[in-house]
Amino acid sequence: MMKKIAPKIYTFLMFFFLYAPIAVLIIFSFNNSRHTATWNGFTFKWYGELFRDRTIMKSLYYTVIVAVLSSLIACVIGTITAFGISGLKGKRKNVLLGINQLPVVNPDIVTAVALMSMFTFLKVDKGLITMLLSHITFNIPYVILSVLPKLKQLPKNTWEAALDLGASESYAFRKVILPQIMPGVITGLLIAFTMSIDDFVISFFNTGNGVSNLSITIYSMARKGLNPKINAVSTLLFVSVLLLLIVINLRGNKKEE
Repeated sequence: MMKKIAPKIYTFLMFFFLYAPIAVLIIFSFNNSRHTATWNGFTFKWYGELFRDRTIMKSLYYTVIVAVLSSLIACVIGTITAFGISGLKGKRKNVLLGINQLPVVNPDIVTAVALMSMFTFLKVDKGLITMLLSHITFNIPYVILSVLPKLKQLPKNTWEAALDLGASESYAFRKVILPQIMPGVITGLLIAFTMSIDDFVISFFNTGNGVSNLSITIYSMARKGLNPKINAVSTLLFVSVLLLLIVINLRGNKKEE
């Protein structure tokens, strides 16, 4: 009996220690006191002050703009690249798959410094454009990894059959291939959006003065001391990512059904 209960207890403890700090953060985002050591009543005032803070609202604007644009562009590039990789065979395909895996397994700091060095070498002024290009770069591999399994599930010779029936290459891709791999495309888009919206390291090294996303702003606020607005904005970020994950899982469940 104990052998059956023990794994459940260990699982519960693991998730407890994993999510307890987040639960505390969410609870104290509604605390009327500026100090987390004491509870001084329930309030929404920190959320009100959050939306009146021009710095945070400006950071939110840049965060959303970069996340939306980078995920859409990375989705288009990644989908086309995945289609090209799926048509290869042998060593060339393995080499490209290995290259695609490198940014995924690489530490973010390596990718961030590499991109920063490239922009410095090319004498590109850092700002919104460099941040956007950096996000597109690290999002593309995740889109490719999401789309490739869907391409493998396609019946063999689907592409050739469409061409033999008179479809042009662009028409065959848009009307035959794309609708069948759309679940993978949407999943890649959502993953890219999630990765972009909460990124800090790559954004920190590849942005300029006056351009910062929420992660950079939260970091700057935290350096000046504990601010209840940090709890509020962190709660909103957590809820946003959680909702995206729920959407991804629901799409996966519908597909299995």
